[in-house]
Amino acid sequence: MQPTSIAPFYYLDNFLRALLWVRERYADLLDDQECDFIRSFQLAARPSQALLVRMIMRKGDHFRASKLEYAEIGDPGDVVAPLLHAGWVRDDAPLSLPELFAVLRRDEIQRVFATAPRSLNKAALLEKLSADEHAARSLSQWCPQLTDSLYSLTINPLCERLRLLFFGNLAQTWSEFVLAELGIFRYEQVSILPESRGFRSRAEVDQYLHLRTCRDAFDAGLPIAEVLKQLGEFHSDNPYLAYRHGRLLFKLARQLEREDQLASAAVLYQRCDYPGARQRQIRVLEKQADYVSAHALASAAAQMPESDSELQLVERALQRLTRKVGQPALRRKGEPATGRIDLLLPPAPGSVEHRVRAHMHTPDAPVYYVENGLINSLFGLLCWDAIFAPVPGAFFHPFQTGPIDLHEPHFRARRAEQFNACFALLASGEYHQVIRRTWQDKYGIQSPFVFWGLLDQTLLDQALHCLPAAHLHIWFDRLLTDIRANRSGMPDLIQFWPEQQRYRMIEVKGPGDRLQDNQRRWLAVCAEHAMPVDVCYVQWASA
Repeated sequence: MQPTSIAPFYYLDNFLRALLWVRERYADLLDDQECDFIRSFQLAARPSQALLVRMIMRKGDHFRASKLEYAEIGDPGDVVAPLLHAGWVRDDAPLSLPELFAVLRRDEIQRVFATAPRSLNKAALLEKLSADEHAARSLSQWCPQLTDSLYSLTINPLCERLRLLFFGNLAQTWSEFVLAELGIFRYEQVSILPESRGFRSRAEVDQYLHLRTCRDAFDAGLPIAEVLKQLGEFHSDNPYLAYRHGRLLFKLARQLEREDQLASAAVLYQRCDYPGARQRQIRVLEKQADYVSAHALASAAAQMPESDSELQLVERALQRLTRKVGQPALRRKGEPATGRIDLLLPPAPGSVEHRVRAHMHTPDAPVYYVENGLINSLFGLLCWDAIFAPVPGAFFHPFQTGPIDLHEPHFRARRAEQFNACFALLASGEYHQVIRRTWQDKYGIQSPFVFWGLLDQTLLDQALHCLPAAHLHIWFDRLLTDIRANRSGMPDLIQFWPEQQRYRMIEVKGPGDRLQDNQRRWLAVCAEHAMPVDVCYVQWASA
């Protein structure tokens, strides 16, 4: 799809639409300052509105007037007065030394610090000058000779909160509007009820921002003990926030483990309700030589695993731990019962997967490099309506690539009726028509499963012709048991024999490469259900 032409003030119109969306859905969560900003901004002159939005959508707080030249706005100096009067922008903001360096060119910096060595680049010069104390000053005080004005945003924190209310996260930016307006990204149009919101109270918004601040502090190098002190006794009844809290604790615990602070890591893993935390706790206990506790926890996990991934790792841990606690060794599980292909290929450029594909491909038995793309795509096409069902709380803004609860345990249960209908299509044989129709009607729309760049008409036709419905049912059912873990690890290649209406999957391993855990799990499923899958081991022939 070619990008479309857009109106000059598209970004402003979209920003106004977002403000209206937030005001309609979150009026009870807005404070007086936020309400006043929305009301006053809507009354401002259009060029002034546009200049402010241009600044909000750019990175940072400080912008030179010469860098704010937009044809539809004109001279920023002619339209900035209302923004200055409202206090949304300043033209005299004090700049620290790093902020000054961010807005000046290297030659301009040299004029400010005339005695500074000319041989140093900006980064090195900033480091050298930082050894001395420099009080923050306005740009005009730093550079009296500079005629360029500097405009500084004062409302970024307010706009960040509004952006969070609209998107439900801070990973998405206002550029989503641009990409959608250009036709680069297209989103499924889900019916979003006014009461469908990402946050139920202002306290939940504050909690999200608090978690984000703590994570940013950790990423910036703040010691973990200080991050935990800053985090405090966090608790939220919102599953989305509880999940983010668990993810942060897991990240901190993982770093403590890497630093060999095992006792502290074990405590955090125990507090952390996040996928993989229990397995890491077992591993830390084992590293501490507390084999009895590790064995007890691993045994409990094996009885009620949180996922196939955890069970696989726990069973491996029990192989080691049973011996260390004096119990009889457990029987070791072997590799999945798959076919084996050994290839000797001459060295040549390109990935080993594509080399094998080219070697095995014939007109009568074409081979495609699909990895995780094919099965995920077929699932996404068949179950499109279930995935994008307007379940309360799953969608709350028009730029979502999928439901917010996609990776949560209750995802399938909340859509049981819709998914049951999809699996019924596999049993009735109607799935061919549904998948083809979805491929045509939804082509290019963002999806958490469909790889549009991979799935062309030829591959789709051959897949639907050669893949049995019973096998699709098994794959799709397994995807839904743990979407995060099971959407990856599928074999690299697939080969079709259209005349015989059959297929085989091929996992490719180059010299020294071994099967990964998620690949072993998928291969075991294929072996259990007698699905045709081979592992191809490649060696390079000597020159």
